[in-house]
Formats: sequence, C-alpha cells, structure tokens
Amino acid sequence: MIASLSVRAADPANGKTLFQQNCASCHNVHKQVTGPALKGVEERWSDKKLLHQWIHNSSAVVASGDPYAVKLFNDFNKQVMPGFPSFTDKDIDDILAYIDVESKAVKTPEGPTPAAGAPAESGNNSLLFGVITLILAIVALILMQINSNLNKLAGDKDGVPTPEPVPFYKNKAYIALVILVLFMVGGYFTINGAIGLGRQKDYMPEQPIFYSHKVHAGVNQINCLYCHAGAEKSKHAMIPSENICMNCHKTISEYGGADLYTAEGKKVNGTAEIQKLYDHVGWDKKAQAYTKPGKPIQWTKIHNLPDHVYFNHSQHVVAGKQQCQTCHGAITEMDEVHQFAELSMGWCVNCHRTTKVQFADNKYYSIFEQFHQQVKEGKIDSVTVEMVGGTECQKCHY
Repeated sequence: MIASLSVRAADPANGKTLFQQNCASCHNVHKQVTGPALKGVEERWSDKKLLHQWIHNSSAVVASGDPYAVKLFNDFNKQVMPGFPSFTDKDIDDILAYIDVESKAVKTPEGPTPAAGAPAESGNNSLLFGVITLILAIVALILMQINSNLNKLAGDKDGVPTPEPVPFYKNKAYIALVILVLFMVGGYFTINGAIGLGRQKDYMPEQPIFYSHKVHAGVNQINCLYCHAGAEKSKHAMIPSENICMNCHKTISEYGGADLYTAEGKKVNGTAEIQKLYDHVGWDKKAQAYTKPGKPIQWTKIHNLPDHVYFNHSQHVVAGKQQCQTCHGAITEMDEVHQFAELSMGWCVNCHRTTKVQFADNKYYSIFEQFHQQVKEGKIDSVTVEMVGGTECQKCHY
C-alpha cells in the first residue's frame, strides 16, 4: 500500500531536475560512471526503505552491516557516497520514478525515445518533404511542357495555326520560377549560416598539454571547484594556475592509469605530458625544487560568449544550484574537453523557461514574497527561472 501511494505521488519531471542537479556528476542510468548504473536500482535492494536510508546517509547503512550495502561499498573501492539528508522521501521517489521512466525509454531498441528521436525525425521529414516537393515541381514542369505540345498538335490537326512552344530554357515564366526557388533556397542557407556565426558547438582545440578531465575529475574524484575556484565566487570560473597543478604533481611525476588517446585515436604518453608541466613551471623532479624560471601555459579557451552577453558563474552555481554538467556536459568522461552545448541565446532562454529554481531555504530568492506565499498556499508547485525574471533582456545584455 505504501509503495503504491509512493508511485502515484512520484513526479518524474521533478525527479529529472533533482537527478541532474545532484546525481548526474557520479551516476548514469544506463552505464557505470563514478558510481553504479542506476537502471533497476530498486530491484537490487531488499527494502525500499533501506534504499532511502542509503541515499540519506550511506555510511550508516554500511555500518549497519547490510550485505548489499557492504558489497556495494567494497566494489567501488570503499568510496563513500555523499549523503543527501535534505532530500525528502518524496524527492527520492521522484528521482526513482525518473530513473524508471528513463530505463524504459531506452529499453525498446526498435525505435528512439521521443526526446532523443524527435529532432532527428523532424530533420528526416524535412529532407523527405523537400525531395518530394522538388520531384513534384519537375513533374509539373514536364506536364506543362507536354500539355503545350499536345495543344499545338491538336491545333495543327484542326487547321488552327498554333505558334511553336517556347523552349523551357527560353520561357520567361519558368526562368522567373527557377530564380525565385533559387533565391528562397539560397536565403534559407544564408540565414542559417548567419545564425550559426560565432557558435562553436563540439569545438575541441588541441591544448599545449594533454589534460584529461576524465582522469582528474572522474577517476580521481577531484572536485571541479578545487581547480576552478572562481566558479562559485565570481563571474569567471578561472583557468587554474600552474601552482594548483603542482600541489599534486610535485609528488605525482608518472602516470600509471588507463591508456590515454586523443580524439583522433593517437595514444598519449601521460608521463611525458606531466613533464611538459614541469618544463613550464621550471620544476626539477630529481632535485625536488624549482631550478629555472617558469613560463605560462598557453591554454586555448573553449567556451566563448559574445562581448555583449553577461554570464555569471557564481550566480548559476551558488544561487541557481546548477551542476557543471548542465552546461559542460559529461565533463568527468572527457579526455579532451569539447563544447557540449551550443550556448546560443535560444539554448539559454529555453533552459531558463524550464529550469526550476531551488526556492526553499535559498536566501537569494527571499525577496520574492508573492511566490513564496503561492507555494505555501499550493497555487504553484515550483518556480522557474523565467518567473523570477530570467528571460528579461537586461539580465544578460548590458
């Protein structure tokens, strides 16, 4: 009875938001990342109440001696899963409902899920309609030419003088129609090209030192904020200084992890890349000292916004409670970082329209008394970024 009530009350949409904000950095529904794949997670636990306790405080469940919890803890090198004591049972049920929906969405191999398949299907239909339209236009022109020739033959048979049909390439109406079609097609591609100016989705420049986020943030679990300290304090996330790298690499001079490869499939010598860092900072690993002047590493910036666009990392990370993966994708799985999102105005606005802000216990939104009251009265169940002015022009353009 309790389980059925929980299922009825669960909200997969809210679960998706909570999952992306709190779980996506370590978990994936279908494959193992830092933590185990979550597909079928409820079936793996003997008691759903125990699963809730695990999410609230995994250490306590391991200490209780539950066999599955202990095995899970040992299988993942005794890494402690961060606890989420602030989650209500409803929040956890929402997340589990989202995992269940996501699992079933990819379970059927005969067709893509609506979310993943919609854009591709739309694109295929557009191409199909375009080809059909072109074929019908050619057929229509051929039929018009045949009709003109038949009219001439009929007129000649009845003794009615009929002028010779004007050839297609000399017919002004046909020429005007072709010019109009070419103008429309050219305009379409010109507009699309102009819209895409300055966008660099999937941009992956070659860096002076091969730096793997998968090794550092994924395998070794280094917090993003350790290197990008400005992400929660300022407008810019900041490129880490060489000193931050050397905090670890004074003692880590050789790479012994899994093989590294570039996007082109070329194998990378991890130890040689660490030596490049030493060459830049002037570090002698034998003497364990800086023996020569350093020189800055000329990193190539990947994520660029137009000068007239204002973006503040701290507002999104601290006030908005957004995870790095929201904009940067599965950064913990990237050996070479590429631009995950197109970062266009439409992409940002759509995100602001659908993203729910963490309204409760967030001092940043304390001034919105009307929304707080409406949430208490049950008139609205959540507040989106758009509702607090997130789509106003002056928020991003100044």
